[in-house]
Amino acid sequence: MKRCTRCLNVETIDTLTFDEEGVCSVCRQSEYKDDVIDWDDRQKQLDALIDEYANKGLYDCIVPFSGGKDSVFQLWYIVRKLKLKPLVVRFNHWGYRPKVEENNTMVFKKLGVDVVEFQPNFHVVRELMLESFKRRGDFCWHCHTGIYAGVMHMAVRFEIPLLFWGESTAEYHSWYTFEEMEEVDEKRFNRLMNQGITGDDMFEFLQGRVEMRDLWMFNYPKRKDLMRLKVRSICLGNYIKWDTRANVELIGKELGWHGHEVEGVPPAYHYEKVECTFQGMRDFSKFVKRGYGRTNHLGSIDIRHGRLTREEALRMEEQYDGKRPASMDWFLEILGMTEDEYYEYLKAHQVHPWEFDKDKVEDGPVPYDFDKWDRTDLSDVPFGPEGRNFKMPTDKVEPGE
Repeated sequence: MKRCTRCLNVETIDTLTFDEEGVCSVCRQSEYKDDVIDWDDRQKQLDALIDEYANKGLYDCIVPFSGGKDSVFQLWYIVRKLKLKPLVVRFNHWGYRPKVEENNTMVFKKLGVDVVEFQPNFHVVRELMLESFKRRGDFCWHCHTGIYAGVMHMAVRFEIPLLFWGESTAEYHSWYTFEEMEEVDEKRFNRLMNQGITGDDMFEFLQGRVEMRDLWMFNYPKRKDLMRLKVRSICLGNYIKWDTRANVELIGKELGWHGHEVEGVPPAYHYEKVECTFQGMRDFSKFVKRGYGRTNHLGSIDIRHGRLTREEALRMEEQYDGKRPASMDWFLEILGMTEDEYYEYLKAHQVHPWEFDKDKVEDGPVPYDFDKWDRTDLSDVPFGPEGRNFKMPTDKVEPGE
C-alpha cells in the first residue's frame, strides 16, 4: 500500500490525499496549524464567543464527557481556565473500563461539576452493534450516534446553546481542514458519525426487534429546536493549539488522572483510548478492513510533533498493530457470532488495495483488568433475527474507520 513519505498514514484512510512529494493531507494540515494559524487571534474569537453565551442560564455550556484524556482536558480547561459553569453530559455506551470510573469520580469531585449520564437499553444496543457490524463492518454505530445526537438532545432539553468538544478532526483526517473552523453540527454528524445510517433506517433494518421510541437518542434533534436555541457546537482545538501529550501531562499533574494499558497500544501511550472495553476489537477490525491500527495512528502523530523518527514509528507499528485481541472471544460471545462469521462480514468491507491474511495474525496479550470486564449471562434474552442466518449486505458504503 502507498504510505505518506513523512508519517505512517496509508492510502486506505478515508479522505486522505497525497501531494506530488508523497506527503499526506494530514501532514500538510499540521504544517498549516503550526505555521499559518494565529492562535492569539483564535483565543480572541473564543473569548468573544464566551462573552456572547456565558451567564445566560443555569449553565454556561455543555461538555460531553467520556473520561478519556481529551474530554478530561476539555473539562479542566472549561472550568479552570475559562471559569465557566458547565453541565457535564456523559453517554454510557456499556463499555467503560473499571479504572475509567475511578478517574471520573476523582475528576468530577476535584473540578466540582454537575453531571448528567444517559445510558440506553443494552438489549437495544446489542441489536444495533450487530446490525451496524453486518452493514458497515463497524459495531460502534450506537456509540458514534448516541454520543453526538444524544448530547445535542440534552442541549435542547436543558436549553444550553453552547457545547465544547475536543480537538478538530483535522488533527487526524481530512474531512475538514483547520481553515474551516469545523463545528460539531448535523452536517458533520451525517458526514462522519452515522455511517450513512439513520435511526429510522435502523428501525427498518431491525424488523420489529426494537421500537422507534428506543432510538430517540440516536437521531439528531430537530433543526428548528437547534435554531431556536442558536446552538454553537464547537471544537476547542480550533481555538487553542492541541497537543495530546502535553494535555495528558497537564491533567495528570492537575487532577491525578492516569491511564492504563489498552489492547494493541504500546505502553508508552498508556493514555490512549483507555475508556472502552471494545477498543481492542475496534482497532483490530480497522486493521482487518484497512491494514492499519492504533499504533500507526499514534506513531504518525508523534512523527509530526518531532517525537519519533519515521523508522522508529514503523518498528513500533510492526510490533503492535494487527494482533488478535485477547478479548475477541468475549466480544464474539456478546454478539453471538463465530470467529469465521466475524472475518466473513469484514471481508465485504476491506478497502483496496489492502488484503488481509488471517493466517498471519498473532495473538495479543491479555489486558490486566480483563477478569473484571462484564460477563452478564444473556443467553435467555432474545437477540438477532431467527436462525442467525444473515445475508451479507449488498450496499458498499464504507465506514469512517
